[in-house]
Amino acid sequence: MVPDEEQALRVANDSSYGLGASVWSRDEARARAMAERVEAGAVFINGRVRSDYPLPFGGVKRSGFGRELGAHGLREFTNIKSIFVE
Repeated sequence: MVPDEEQALRVANDSSYGLGASVWSRDEARARAMAERVEAGAVFINGRVRSDYPLPFGGVKRSGFGRELGAHGLREFTNIKSIFVE
């Protein structure tokens, strides 16, 4: 248990991992503000962490980089070529 949401944010962001997180509140605006500050690839408000195929999913910190699923995930599997003409 922590005394306030600032301490809760410090504890949450102190992790070396950041795949997904949940913020629980009756006040949606307050929960959204907190979710913006949580260091995670996905933050769910009043719900459990899960993936949903149309949405990009992936972590930050030691939970990896890049995204899978959704349009962002599709781009992970493309090869971009740059051609320069001088």
